[in-house]
Formats: sequence, structure tokens, C-alpha cells
Amino acid sequence: MIRNVFLILVTIIRKEFTMNQKNCMVAQSGGPTAAINASLAGVIDGVMKSSKYDIVYGSLNGITGILNNELMNLSGLMQKDPDYLKRLKVTPAMFLGSCRYKLPDYLDDDSSYVYIFKQFEDYNVDAFFYIGGNDSMDTVQKLSEYGKKIGSSVRIIGIPKTIDNDLCETDHTPGFGSAAKYIATSLLEISHDTFIYAVKSVTIVEIMGRDAGWLTAAAALARNEYNTAPHLIYLPEVPFDKEDFLLDVKRLLFEQNNVIVAVSEGIRDASGNYISASEQSTDTFGHSQLSGAGKTLEFLVKEKLGVKVRSVEVNVLQRCAAHLASKTDLDESFALGQKAVELSEEGITASMVTVERISNTPYQVAYGHAQISHIANEAKSVPVEWINDAGNDIKQPLMDYLTPLIQGEADITYQNGLPVYMNVSHLAKHQ
Repeated sequence: MIRNVFLILVTIIRKEFTMNQKNCMVAQSGGPTAAINASLAGVIDGVMKSSKYDIVYGSLNGITGILNNELMNLSGLMQKDPDYLKRLKVTPAMFLGSCRYKLPDYLDDDSSYVYIFKQFEDYNVDAFFYIGGNDSMDTVQKLSEYGKKIGSSVRIIGIPKTIDNDLCETDHTPGFGSAAKYIATSLLEISHDTFIYAVKSVTIVEIMGRDAGWLTAAAALARNEYNTAPHLIYLPEVPFDKEDFLLDVKRLLFEQNNVIVAVSEGIRDASGNYISASEQSTDTFGHSQLSGAGKTLEFLVKEKLGVKVRSVEVNVLQRCAAHLASKTDLDESFALGQKAVELSEEGITASMVTVERISNTPYQVAYGHAQISHIANEAKSVPVEWINDAGNDIKQPLMDYLTPLIQGEADITYQNGLPVYMNVSHLAKHQ
């Protein structure tokens, strides 16, 4: 009898403890990077060291994983594998998968919001972390506003990610430094490839960047004591003129055999029209699907100048080149994931974690946060004063800004000559 009463009491205590112990949930969305999993690793590490949280759940394929009840116990996975966080930190793309799902305005349709917050309640979630870029921060803002409306105590915090480096309120974004390192390395290697031929030639390298030219600007980091390429750099922040472009190329061809051009996919003319855009193709957030700026300029050079010319579209290669990841980028991404957990413990919500640059030499940063309303649906462009007057190159202050972000190499294990990354076969089951 006494034993039975004791067992009942233990059961009740355990149940109450479970209900009082809070959990977290994390998801990733948008485009992949070489560093987004480092932020995920930082979140997991922060939760495991926290006295406030017990389990961190991962939502598969962004916010849609919550809607479809596709969740993983990330705490459990870590406990089974002592090298889990180390390998996750250097694994490219998104361990949890992604989506480009745009939540409707809850004033028009709140059904998704009702279900999401019911899921938070069912899993005893006290904090939700969303790792992503501009469109992901739109989701953070909408969930924050709805949570405030219903009086929810769930903290909603965004963790920045984008190779475009266009999020406001933060000095730079995780993923950008690694992509910049890949771009600079590629331009240097393209230069070596191009310079072997003593014939007049033009090589045009198209780099991602719809509205911001940060990544294209990073091509300038390829320049060294013997290499001056890229010789021309065109960013979307200043109007692009085809005639001026042809004059630039023609002038350089008079002086040298090989001309290498770095061009953003989002360059546009003085009227704001993209040089190459499919007007009929837009994503769920209304952004034009761009491609072909390099090819457009290739045809232009071939027609007007009649020299050997090729265009190179770096495309997705620049997003997840973990073998060329920046150690600085990975370490900062990890730290931002940890910071997000700390902020949630302090009661911060409706915010995004940020990087504040203290100095370039030595390079030092601090981590903070900013209101999500100042970030969502905004974009940070390259300052025009960091672009030369001719609009075909960058100035030294931009070089000084970029250089620290690509420093250091990732600690990657190799097997059979290839990098060893996290097994992501679970994603194939949820396609």
C-alpha cells in the first residue's frame, strides 16, 4: 500500500517537473550557406548548457515542419554522438532542411498561427529560433506580432544567415564570409587559368546578389602582388550602362591581353530595369528570379568588340563551399546561436541577434540584438561612398571591411579524399 502511494507520488512529481521544464524549437529557412549549421550547433550547445531549457526540437523544412508536425529531438541526437556539434558546425547547407513559405497576414488568416502556437504549447516550447535571411525575418516578425496579440510568453528570436550580407542592424551576416572567401579564391584561380594565353580575351564572372553587391565586391579580395583581376567590378547599387561597360573593356584590352570582370546578377540600368531578368518568374515573396547577366554581357562583348569572350555563372557553388569556409565566419555563426539562447533566457523576444564590429585591426566584434521590426523586409546595400566614381570598382574602405571576414580555415575531417559531413538522409524522407 505504502509502496503504491510512493509510486503514484513519484509519477506526479515527474509529470510536474516535465511540465515546468521548458523546451526550445529551432528551424532554418531560405537559401543554404556554409555556416548556417554552425548557428544551429550554437543553439544546441546553448540549450545543453542552459539550466532553463531541457530539449531543443528541430523543425524540418523551416516553419512548415511545425505545421506538418515534422520535428526532431536534437538534444537526443547530440547525446548519442560526442562529435555531433563539431561535425555539424562544418557541414554545409541546412541539416534541418529549408522552405520558402510565406506566412499570411494573421488578420486575413490566423489558422497557421493558431496551430503553430498550439504546437509550442504541446511541446512545452518557451523559445523559438529561426535561422535565415530577410524573408525568414519576415516570419519572425509575424510570429512575434501574433504572439504579442494573444499574450504568449514564447520568445521569438531570429538568427541571421545570408550570403548576400544584406540584413540591416548587423555589421555582417553568417554565411557571407565563407561565400566571400570562395568567390575571392575562385577569381584568383580564374585569373591563373586566363593569363596563360597571350590572346585578347574577356572573362565575365556572374556572382549572386539581387539587390546588394557585397558578394560581388568580395571578388576584389583576389587581388595580390601579381594579380590585378578582377579588373572591373559592377554592383547593383549604381546604375549600369552598357556603353560605358564596353568603353571600360575596350580601354583595358588596349593595355593588356586579358580582362576579367566581376558582375552582380542584379545589375540594372538607370531606369531600374535588371539587365537580365525573367519578368514572368518570381518567388513566393515577389522577388524577380534573376539569371543571365553574365551571358547577356558575353553576347554584348562578342557582338561589339569581336574578341574571345566567356561568361562564368558561379551559381550555387558559392553558397555551400564548406571546404573553403572561413573560420571567422563559422566561429561567429556558432557564437550567434549561443547568444540567441542567452537572450531568450533574459526574456528578449521579437528580435534578431547581431554582430557589432569594434575594430578592424585587431579584428574584434561583440554580439547583441536588434528589434525585428527594424530588420524584416529591409535591405542593407553597399554604401555608395565605398564604390568608385566610375561605378566599375570598389574603394579601400570596402576592402578593409571585407578582409577580416575571410580569415582562417575550417577544421574539416577527410575520408577517402573527401570532406566528412553530417548525414542528411533524413531530409530525403520529407521531400
